[in-house]
Amino acid sequence: MVRPITLCTGQWADLPVAELARKCSDWGYDGLELACWGDHFEVDKAIDEEDYCEKKRDLLEKNNQQVFAISNHLVGQAVLDHIDIRHKSILPPYIWGDGNPEEINRRAAEDMKNAARAAQKLGVGVVNGFTGSSIWHLLYSYPPISPEMIEDGFDLLAERFNPILDVFGECGVKFALEVHPTEIAFDLYTAERALEKLNYREEFGFNFDPSHLLWQGVDPVEFIRAFPDRIYHVHMKDAIVTLNGRSGILSSHLNFGDPHRGWDFRSLGRGGVNFEEIIRALNVIDYQGPLSIEWEDSGMDREHGAQEALEFVKQLDFEPSKVAFDAAFDKEEQVK
Repeated sequence: MVRPITLCTGQWADLPVAELARKCSDWGYDGLELACWGDHFEVDKAIDEEDYCEKKRDLLEKNNQQVFAISNHLVGQAVLDHIDIRHKSILPPYIWGDGNPEEINRRAAEDMKNAARAAQKLGVGVVNGFTGSSIWHLLYSYPPISPEMIEDGFDLLAERFNPILDVFGECGVKFALEVHPTEIAFDLYTAERALEKLNYREEFGFNFDPSHLLWQGVDPVEFIRAFPDRIYHVHMKDAIVTLNGRSGILSSHLNFGDPHRGWDFRSLGRGGVNFEEIIRALNVIDYQGPLSIEWEDSGMDREHGAQEALEFVKQLDFEPSKVAFDAAFDKEEQVK
């Protein structure tokens, strides 16, 4: 089984989904991972309009595109975060409301529940997303941070996400957290701590994205090996570390694309991620879901990049062997 290759549509939400589906069909993609912003997949409409999901399916099928997951990253960020003016730019008006932080947290949590219900209506089994984090700003322990302050952050995860995951369970849908800086889980150890705090409930797993692990110095393959039964979805995304003695890994308050940064995203195969070993590790854990290209590269035209990335993944993916390569040397095995 060669896994289907999809395009994560979040970075393309300025285009109507009908236009993007046509492009992806022409390029040769197998499907789309629909972002819950722009007109790509609107959770509120999926809940309120009886035929919304049916029409979305019809649009995709018309363009020979499948869908395996939806992504509610932006709203998910507001579930645990301390809300400030930055969130207004990423949240839909029905979540932002009058800007009251506690009400935004509450509405975001309800929208995540509705994302599970909408995914069920669409017929997909995974919602990718973020959780946000109430303790990300405590990353560096100065002024001194007590262990209780960090524990409070993980307790808040359990308090706010267990009711969300209850709905995911009712709908038969998995939530796949993209392990990522600014989230409650951003590396291997915090991912383990999040799982433990949620009592390893089956509804909670990970959207594996190697790019965010690489620049932190975490081996993406070790993440797969650590959580073989929790990789619910896979993003194919590359990054490169460009430390030159002047830049730092914290990026110096410089935006993506600035050549002075210590790291940045790159088109697949042009960064530092060892995708060969990732494919082998995914084969070991028998991951059979899509490989979803999340394309980001500030230095490259995105349409060129999307097509180049697709060809890269097509050449890269392969099925695991079903026999031992040296079985032909074993006369007893040949007799059997």
